[in-house]
Amino acid sequence: MSDVLLTDLSEHVALITGATGGIGYATCKALAALKCNIAVHYNANSAKATELVSALQGQGVRAASFQADLSSYDETRSLHKEVVESLGHPTILFNNAGLTLGKSGVKDISEISVEDFEKTWRANCATSYLLTQLCIPSMVEKGLGRVIFCSSVAGMTGGIVGPHYA
Repeated sequence: MSDVLLTDLSEHVALITGATGGIGYATCKALAALKCNIAVHYNANSAKATELVSALQGQGVRAASFQADLSSYDETRSLHKEVVESLGHPTILFNNAGLTLGKSGVKDISEISVEDFEKTWRANCATSYLLTQLCIPSMVEKGLGRVIFCSSVAGMTGGIVGPHYA
């Protein structure tokens, strides 16, 4: 099979949250193969974000990394602002970030405080909604945009992490 470019996304900017995780990382690479410019979001793994940006730039696209704790509405707003200032308005938003607060294998709902539940929900759900609100106006103005929400199967099954994550 040849390396034929089926879609040219060179005029687009994709904001990928949770880009240093497996799905986010693979999505960045796949979109860069289509010449999409990439805003790499990460929370804590700056070394992997730097390595990813370098790899993406090696694919010939504009890419930059942006740190934000997505359990914070203020940091989420700052993330959007910084992406726009650096790369332009995203035309693709891939809401992918998720956290467990380092708690896995929770067997009883009493093991998770309501504060931990709220922080997890904010990072995994609410700030995806906020980023969508922030990105949509420019997408509507341009007449083009895509918003994708990626979720763990634990959202449907409960998984092994616990009730705060599912």
